[in-house]
Amino acid sequence: MANRNATLDAKSPVAYAGSKAVIPDDELVYLYRQMLLARRFEERCAQSYTQAKIGGYCHLYIGQEANLAGLLSALRPNWDYVITAYRDHVQPIFMGTSPGAVMAELYGRKTGTSGGKGGSMHLYDPARGFMGGWGIVGGQIPIAIGFAFAAKYRNEDRVTLCFIGDGAVPIGAFHESLNIAGILRLPIVFVIENNQYAMGTALEVSNAIPDLYKHGERFNIQSRPVDGMDLWAVRGAMDEAVAAARNGEPQLIESKTYRFRGHSMADAGQYRTKEEVQEWKQRDPLETVGAYLLERGLLTTDDIDRLNEEIRAECAAAADFADSSPAPTEADLFNNVYV
Repeated sequence: MANRNATLDAKSPVAYAGSKAVIPDDELVYLYRQMLLARRFEERCAQSYTQAKIGGYCHLYIGQEANLAGLLSALRPNWDYVITAYRDHVQPIFMGTSPGAVMAELYGRKTGTSGGKGGSMHLYDPARGFMGGWGIVGGQIPIAIGFAFAAKYRNEDRVTLCFIGDGAVPIGAFHESLNIAGILRLPIVFVIENNQYAMGTALEVSNAIPDLYKHGERFNIQSRPVDGMDLWAVRGAMDEAVAAARNGEPQLIESKTYRFRGHSMADAGQYRTKEEVQEWKQRDPLETVGAYLLERGLLTTDDIDRLNEEIRAECAAAADFADSSPAPTEADLFNNVYV
């Protein structure tokens, strides 16, 4: 069992890729709140799953919140496109979707983002630019190419952000899509969230080239690695990538991050050691950003306690909303079948 060390030393390109963003104090406090909301919402999802209120699969984002905040905060709200795989609960919430609507979808209720017919892996909010979670590994990547091509064809100043798991990198659709983006110079940013494991398969076993960002270079796409546990580093890399993409230069970022839970709620995570997980938890982005805010005097411990209490109440309200919402009817099966 390999030990994927959480420490990024001075020799690691990941540790020093891109510039560190200067995030204004008020925005940093907001991003910290959004990261807290993502964490507490996912913890509530885990609780609901164990209570059998969420059926099917349930893939949690816990541990990767620096990516969430750093990547999405660099986009234009309600304009740029975002598309991802099935670890998709928190992206729409960050983009403004009601936590109640997301939880209702997880519960399979009519008030959910997809009318209760999509569930955990198929959340959508096109009005806010969130073009969905996709359940097939890599299935979102060619779709992202379509959004980016449409934006260029219509001469819209609109960037597409495509989240990709490291497990999708070896598949053909990834390479075919990068080739098209490189040829057509599409306004797209591919972000590989390298959380070290494709389900239970370690990175070095599933990828012949462990430096995943290097794949972009083969298709004339500017590519960079970044420390995905560092909010400032992720935001800096994304700021640079988005600016280039708006000028017709496709981009690829490999964000080295780590999920603290299993691949899904059904995964006991026996393929990695407790010591490895604990080592990565020492770099928990919530702890890092929270400590910075305390050190700078931007928040107090009482402020953080109040935020946690407020957010837990918000998540509880979302669960109550889902609980009290109706299930889809038989007639709803025939809605939205054809456009």
